[in-house]
Amino acid sequence: MAANYISGLFAKSPIHPLQEHMYCVYQCIKNLCPLLEGLIEEDWEKIEAAHQEIINGEHKADSMKKDLRHHLPRGLFMPVDRRDILDVLLMQDAIANQAKDIAGLIVGRKMVLPDEMKEIFIPYASRCVDTVKQALSVTNTLDELVETGFRGREVEHVEDMISELDHIEGETDKLQNQLRGILFSLEDELRATDVMFTYRLIDWIGRIADDAQKVGSRLQLMLAR
Repeated sequence: MAANYISGLFAKSPIHPLQEHMYCVYQCIKNLCPLLEGLIEEDWEKIEAAHQEIINGEHKADSMKKDLRHHLPRGLFMPVDRRDILDVLLMQDAIANQAKDIAGLIVGRKMVLPDEMKEIFIPYASRCVDTVKQALSVTNTLDELVETGFRGREVEHVEDMISELDHIEGETDKLQNQLRGILFSLEDELRATDVMFTYRLIDWIGRIADDAQKVGSRLQLMLAR
């Protein structure tokens, strides 16, 4: 009885499942580039294929999220606070959800991009995907941080990684502003609904980078505690 009580206090670490979930999110979000390549090329077969991959990835990430939440231990001596894990998990899951919304918008509206915007769109999407990759790298250091008690050189290394994540997100902001400026200059030539949904597409892609940055910021807050 006492042994069971003590083992309950020292709960298993949820770090590895959290890392697996973030990897699943990244695999989902990588399909954003082929999705937008298809949009630029007006290749609907490519768009549909990427759309389906994003849906599959989002469903898998959602299933992993529910499983982790259901089995997340309530032990007194977990290596990290339960609330912190849940917050990061929801932020990670928001990234996959955003990818599904983007794909649904493109397919549902049968969108076509103005030629003037096509050159910048892929670099924009690619850098947004890079923020998720960087957030994944940060998440993958958590087990090492736990082992060191959130001290030492490993903390400095993670802080540098988070700074790089912030830098990449700043680059996505610049590309987003360029795209919005181009679209603004074309407003009189396009249908009002096309303008509205293209602005929405630009903003939704940018949210991926914002959400990835939030993951990094939340992990940084964990380091500070």
